[in-house]
Amino acid sequence: MNGNDNINKSALFNGSCFALITTAFTFSIRAGILPQLGEAFGLSAEQLGFINSMWFLGFPISMIIGGLVYHTFGPKNIMLVAFVCHTIGILLTIFAGGYTTLLISTLLIGIGNGCTEAACNPMIADMYSGVTMQKMLARFHMWFPGGILVGSLISFFMTRMGLGWEAQMWVTMIPTVIYAVLFFGKTFPKSQVEGAISLGENFKAMLSPVYIFLFCCMALTAISEFGPSQWVSIVLGASGADAMLILALTFGVSAVGRYFAGPVVGSLGQTGVLLLGAILATIGIYMFSTVTGPMAYVAAIVFALGICYFWPVMIGSVAHRVPRSSALGMSIVGGVGMFSTSIFQPFIGSWIDGARTENTAKGLTGNALELATGQQALMKMMTFPAILIVLFIIFFIWQKNSKKTANESEMTMAVH
Repeated sequence: MNGNDNINKSALFNGSCFALITTAFTFSIRAGILPQLGEAFGLSAEQLGFINSMWFLGFPISMIIGGLVYHTFGPKNIMLVAFVCHTIGILLTIFAGGYTTLLISTLLIGIGNGCTEAACNPMIADMYSGVTMQKMLARFHMWFPGGILVGSLISFFMTRMGLGWEAQMWVTMIPTVIYAVLFFGKTFPKSQVEGAISLGENFKAMLSPVYIFLFCCMALTAISEFGPSQWVSIVLGASGADAMLILALTFGVSAVGRYFAGPVVGSLGQTGVLLLGAILATIGIYMFSTVTGPMAYVAAIVFALGICYFWPVMIGSVAHRVPRSSALGMSIVGGVGMFSTSIFQPFIGSWIDGARTENTAKGLTGNALELATGQQALMKMMTFPAILIVLFIIFFIWQKNSKKTANESEMTMAVH
């Protein structure tokens, strides 16, 4: 291996991390500016929900398509598409003229985020091998919750300083430009085509009962994680605790939790972790809907411990329990998680609108109105993890007598 190989690896890995930070910033900073967007353009919560849904819609579309064409189109070209979509999407948001422009710009950002996932995961796997590959993938994916933590704090301080949503969106261009500079002129690794299992065999494996069950559960685990998080500024804005600090705390705890995912899954097993996560997520959302002031930060910790393992353990469950679905099976399960989150966003927005109308009719105004509205919406969001408790009890019993998957404690951490 020559020196240029090492330089390329370092630059490509660091560029991948900054691309994922861009994804995290577009999630957390947009969550922070949501109330400002509603006020600036006179948008209802349902309309804001449709705007949110574009981020989660573009993500799975480009992630799945990118995964299918990775070996032919190549990571360099996929990341070029990501950069173009990120840049145009961010600029369109900053110079948005109204609702339609915000829909288009957020869709483009979502497509850029999905391209990042589609290109960087297999690229890192191609650059490294064995234990090193697992270590580098884990380091890469730490930057999604880590980036949300940083982005949340940036939005918090910029809002406190009186800087508007346009200035905050400009911040998301910083990691975008950095990853483009790091990738520019570098030689990307040649993709390693997996010929052992055909697409036909992948799809056949995806018709198994376990895969279909996990596919359905992923729709609920994803919205349980991203529903309250994306609406944090609106549903918790009047709780007496700062919404962006709650978001920062949630994903800070999540980042630490995922760092220790291997030992936790090794102790409790995948089914045990999923069931415990659903219970804690339900308790966390219930606490959000009933407590105010400093106790909201305690609720954030409970909620974070509930959701932090959902995504990696769901993908890990597919990898270990339906191995012949291969990378395509994992990509599609990840895609349905984002797609379901997209579908539910307008529903959450309409719940907020309905709760606000109902509480206004009761004579509530100001902070009392916003607090009651947020708590009522959160009670409905609690339905998602509550259903998962039932489903994961079934899954726990179902899998209890199955042959234990080899090396379960070393589950794949190649997702955020």
